[in-house]
Amino acid sequence: MARHTIITLILIFISCGLFAQDYGNATYYSSKLAGRKTTDGSRYNPDSMTCAHKTYPLGTYLLVINPANNQRVIVKVTDRGPFNRHLMIDLSYAAAKKLDIVRKGIAPVQVIETDMRLESLIYMPVKQYYLKIKEVQAIPLILLKTIK
Repeated sequence: MARHTIITLILIFISCGLFAQDYGNATYYSSKLAGRKTTDGSRYNPDSMTCAHKTYPLGTYLLVINPANNQRVIVKVTDRGPFNRHLMIDLSYAAAKKLDIVRKGIAPVQVIETDMRLESLIYMPVKQYYLKIKEVQAIPLILLKTIK
């Protein structure tokens, strides 16, 4: 009986979207929108790492992966959209350029919600030196506290 309960809880945990990954098409903002207000009140800057998404809460950080070349960016949801059923996310120009989708205009991507900005951990202070980390999967907060 306990075994069935544990299996049921695991299935509920997985199905709740705690390991949610979305696949869909991404595009990027037009340069004509530079300086205009977004839904969260900030102004759109093509050089920022921001995006528009229909359902994620404003302020959420998303890891966006281009499966064609495995390029990754972390973007912050600052706007709503895109309002086209074939598109899942609108990226800023800088994010689209880093993912190498500017030439195509539309590209399939994978989107994963993340709790922290991984790009800020690329250069972690270790005493007086900076350590370059090539790929960060997950760093426990306890480890970050001990480094400071």
